[in-house]
Amino acid sequence: MPHINIKLLAGRSEQQKQELADSISEALASTLGADDSSISVAIEDVPSGDWTEKVYKPEILGKLTSIYKRPGYKPF
Repeated sequence: MPHINIKLLAGRSEQQKQELADSISEALASTLGADDSSISVAIEDVPSGDWTEKVYKPEILGKLTSIYKRPGYKPF
């Protein structure tokens, strides 16, 4: 607890993804008082052509009641 699953458009470097995971982990530890050893972060690359069907519709539009930061874009 907690586990974070981040979906990104494909194209970020491994270094960028590692830095993001580290930053998210630090924010979770600081904000929630979670021990670093209890935090896990997964990052999934999603091709841009799959974003609407695989992410936007099921993960965002389909779960609006649990979205605390909504995107300001329309799906592709």
